[in-house]
Order: sequence, then C-alpha cells, then structure tokens
Amino acid sequence: MAKVLIAGGGIAGTITAIALHETGHEPVIHEAYDRTAEGVGAFLTLAVNGLDALAPLGLKSLVKGLGFDTPRIKMHLGDGRELADFALGGHLEDGTVSQTVLRSELYIGLRDEAVRRGIEIRYGKRLADARETGDGVLATFEDGSSAEGDLLIGADGLRSRVRTIIDPKAPSPRYVPLLNTGGLAEGLRLDDEPGVMHMTFGKRLFFAHVVHPDGGVWWFANVPRKREPSPDDLTVTTTWREDLIRGLAVDRTPAVEIVRATREIYRPWATYDFPSVPTWRTDRMVIIGDAAHATSPAAGQGAAMAIEDAVTLARCLRDVPSIPKALAVYEGLRRERVEAVVERGKRNGDDKAVGPVGRVIRDFFLTRAFKNPPAEDPNAFMWRHRIDWEAPVAS
Repeated sequence: MAKVLIAGGGIAGTITAIALHETGHEPVIHEAYDRTAEGVGAFLTLAVNGLDALAPLGLKSLVKGLGFDTPRIKMHLGDGRELADFALGGHLEDGTVSQTVLRSELYIGLRDEAVRRGIEIRYGKRLADARETGDGVLATFEDGSSAEGDLLIGADGLRSRVRTIIDPKAPSPRYVPLLNTGGLAEGLRLDDEPGVMHMTFGKRLFFAHVVHPDGGVWWFANVPRKREPSPDDLTVTTTWREDLIRGLAVDRTPAVEIVRATREIYRPWATYDFPSVPTWRTDRMVIIGDAAHATSPAAGQGAAMAIEDAVTLARCLRDVPSIPKALAVYEGLRRERVEAVVERGKRNGDDKAVGPVGRVIRDFFLTRAFKNPPAEDPNAFMWRHRIDWEAPVAS
C-alpha cells in the first residue's frame, strides 16, 4: 500500500483518489482553496467513454443520478438552416448515453462519495514545492505545513504547480482565441426536445443550448477574441450581456431570448489547450488531467480524459511492481491518445473563431461536409475507447 499525495481536489483529483482507494492505496487530497467548490463552475457533458470508466468504481450511477441524458446534437447555421442531426458520442451496451451535469453538483457528489469511503481531504493546502526523498516525496505548502508520501500526483489543472516542479521549462498553455460563457435560463419555454443539444455556427458567435427535462434551458457561447485577455480583462463584465445580445441578434435562433431569460451569466473565461507537455513524470511525481493535456471544450472530452487518466493510473499502480515503472507504463498507455484528443479538439474549435470572410468559407464547407459525411466519424476514436478495469497491466 502506497501513501499518495494528490495536489488538487477537483473532479480529476477526487476520482483519482477514489480509484486509488479501490486498489488498496492510501490517497490524501490536498486542495489549494480553504473551502469546497460548491456552486462554482458551469456545466459539462460527460461522454460515454468517461462514464464507462467510472462503472467499476461504482460511480456511473452516481453521475447519471446528477445529470440528464444528452443523446443527440442538431447542428445549425446562423441563418436557421439545420445542417445535421446525429448521435452525441454513441452509447454503452446498457443504453447509457452522454450525460449533461452541473460541474459543481458533480464535484459535490464525488467529494461526498470520497468522504464516505474514508478518503481524507485537506483544505487550504496550496502546493509550494516538492522534492523526491529517494523512496518517497516531501511536499511543502504555502501555509508552512508539509506532507510526506510515496508519490505525488498533480491533478492541479491548467496552471499546475506540480508540472513546473517536474519540469521548470514546461511549456505554458496555448491560448485558443475564444472566450467562454453560459448560463441557465428560467421561465422560457422552447419547443425543443429535452436532452437534444442544439449547436449553431452563428455569424459572429458559436452558441449552444439544451432544454433540461424540467424545462429550463442550459446554454453556452464561444466569443472569438484574437488577443489573449488578462485576468483584469475578464473581470470587467458590465456590458457582457449587451455584448452577447449584439453578437447573437444577427442570427435566426432563440439565442437572444435565452440570454435575456438568464438571471446570472457566467463571467467569461479564456480557452487554452496543451498540444504536448514533454515531461509528465519523475520517479515519484506525475501529472494528470488538465495539468498534462488540457483540451479545448470543442472536443467534449475534458472530464472524460481526466477520468480515463485516474482509472489507468490506478490500474498501473495496482499491477506494476514499482512506482517509477508504474508511472512509465501509465504514460505509455495515455500519451498518444490524449495528444490525439487535444488535436481533434483544436480542429473542432477552429471553425468557431473566424472573421466575416472566413465565416462564408466555413459555412460553405460545413454545408458540403454534412451533406456528404465521411463513412467513419472522425471523432469516434474518442468516445469508443474502453478501459478494462479487471485486466492486469503488464510492466
């Protein structure tokens, strides 16, 4: 049994802790914030490959109980034309389809399950530094405390401290020229079928919405922005609602009335990804999830990739006889796949950030592509992936 220090108490860190606990290890989560993440974040759609990976941990039913079925997508252009109606990421053998869930509710559900299983979570523990001690690792935190363990896992996101400890020359995240926002509209009744995601390549903005089974409308928008915003830029949101409405008013969609019916619009955040992070690990430290391979939301795989990481790493630490070898095997199992997903996400997102001329060209090629779709869905490799929890990992 190894004592495992996990930096980061979000979705990736919590699922990693649960998976390690299932394999007999002793995980301790160290969360930077001095409070939980209740009420923080927008919503996400969890693909079936992520749901399948949760099943052996007893978590698939938990997630399904928090979210709602999202089996299909309808694609539109800003002029109102429907381009396509197709399955959103297939389904599992038992009929399970993609689930849309509030990020905060998913976090709360996973956190409560981790606590129920006896996993320790320490708050207010922002990692300052870490060093290997031969047969273990010593982590120090900004509050002056420290912790020792056999392994340190960095599940600490896009601005990972563990990543820079492992490799001080690690690349910075790549800015994808889009801002994100969204919200939950109330008191609005659309004729859309609940659970069908409507996505529109508008003249100025990309807009998506889905009707919740209770009648509410969940939505997000991608706003092109060539220049990377500073943190201060993202706090100035006094005209944010009006800016969105102006950008959406040129399209023939219900987007404007959806935005008007939203009490609180999410403060915008920038989009980033990592084409490749050269160094994921040392003998006693490793990074997972967004810390290693953040992907554009256009891939629809961010949470699923973190779940796959957690389950794969736990299997490796269960079956491979030494921690350094287990981390090497883990990277060998994950790197090629996650970098392919990041690249696919970049391609899927490129069509959202175009100018007026680019929009005309984009709409022409989108129309042609959906009229003559390829025999094989180019995104299928993402959601068809399955992890056999019971199969032993070879060293």
